[in-house]
Amino acid sequence: MWPGVRRREDDRVTEIIAGLYMSPLEVVAVLGAVALVVARWLPPAVRPRVALAAGAVLVVSVIALMVAVGIRWQLLPVLVGAALASPFALAPLLRRHRTGRPAWRARWWLALPGSVLCVGLIASGPVAAWAFPVPEFPEPSGRFAVGTRVVQWTDPGRAESFTADPDDRRTVVVQLWYPARQSPAGTGRAPYLGRTEQEARTVSDALAGGVGLPGFLVDGVTEARTHAVVDAPVAEGGGRFPVVLFSPGSNGVRTQNTAWAEELASHGYVVVALDHPYDSAAVVLADGRTIRARTTSSGSREKDAKLAVGWTAVRAADLRFVLTRLERPGRETTGPLTGRLDTGRVAVTGHSMGGAAALQAARQDRRFDAVIDLDGFPHGPASPSLHQPVLALTQALTPATDPQYPPRLTEALERSTAPSYRLTVPGAAHLTFMDGPLYLPPVPSIVGSVGRTESPRMVAATTLAFLDSTLRQKAGDLAGALSAHGDLTVHRPE
Repeated sequence: MWPGVRRREDDRVTEIIAGLYMSPLEVVAVLGAVALVVARWLPPAVRPRVALAAGAVLVVSVIALMVAVGIRWQLLPVLVGAALASPFALAPLLRRHRTGRPAWRARWWLALPGSVLCVGLIASGPVAAWAFPVPEFPEPSGRFAVGTRVVQWTDPGRAESFTADPDDRRTVVVQLWYPARQSPAGTGRAPYLGRTEQEARTVSDALAGGVGLPGFLVDGVTEARTHAVVDAPVAEGGGRFPVVLFSPGSNGVRTQNTAWAEELASHGYVVVALDHPYDSAAVVLADGRTIRARTTSSGSREKDAKLAVGWTAVRAADLRFVLTRLERPGRETTGPLTGRLDTGRVAVTGHSMGGAAALQAARQDRRFDAVIDLDGFPHGPASPSLHQPVLALTQALTPATDPQYPPRLTEALERSTAPSYRLTVPGAAHLTFMDGPLYLPPVPSIVGSVGRTESPRMVAATTLAFLDSTLRQKAGDLAGALSAHGDLTVHRPE
């Protein structure tokens, strides 16, 4: 088990309730705060008992949260609203106890605005929890459980182009998701963004900073647990498993498509995702060093396009290097997967700039048998022609919204010597094709309108259909399966 992986699954009072995005203790605290506000408007006969009970429930639940897991920022407006309501709900009771006479109460037309303010503050807590939730990953639908492990490899033959040190060699951090045996009930699940909570927080802060968000807004991702078990025994049977390499988006990280990776692994694929140092938001190395992204925009469209070509080339080289390492037998390379990888059936995939890197890697290396581009602009040269089947998933784009993307992608697909597919997904945005919909506000311009859990399911369903057809040669209507999720264009070689 990774250090820092704790078995929070057993603590039901602090586990997030699916659909409510709050834990049972947090729900109790919200209800206690609401009852404090409501107590002001109840008949005098029941008002004291309701106010005292509500205050006690709120205090006990908050203390329990502080002891168990701490107070999430989403609960702070609830506590502020309760604090503002408390004097009006409790102070009159104390004055009556001291004097024996009914206490004065503010006129309803004076108390009403204060009550509305308090209710608004309290309500903003659940709304914030809904907008920035702890992500709940969809249950993988395949017959296999899922295992995961992280390795770090250095390419001795390639200098690190992002540093001036001539002895610095290119190093990548790689995470694998693979078909595993079912683990005993209660086994700890892998955290989402890193091997430890500290690594997850480092990566989360870097991702938030990269898009200009305060880190605390997305701190729920550091609490998330996936469905994978660290270093779980490999599944028995099933022979050797096809391999799917993945490159994340610009300033993205290896775990950004975890829901997709777990779904593929449950269906018998080994997903191998890369962190690209100096390009990924934050990469924590085995020696504890953290390498942060240096690939920032210059502000010039023309200059940024040239920079992106170079960054894409580095990523493509990383993908080819990782495939070479996977082909080497030995437990020091793949651990429990030794002898179970079918490196004769390999797909290369990526999101955004990672998709461009996948296209370039496939052009340069015929060991890749299929390509999946998740809304990635094809940076770099358009030659040589691709010889592998390609699946490109995109948001709805037109020459008016992006004059260069559609023609460049169309050119790449039309020049391919194998059948290629472009699926335009209605309601999709750029972040629809990664885990973002699971933990970002469901704003269509940010994550699309496909749906919080429907987005990763759609990406997994379409890519599984494509991989089953191209790597496993499964019979079936691939075009029909893809077109069920959007507008499909098929490019067939002449």
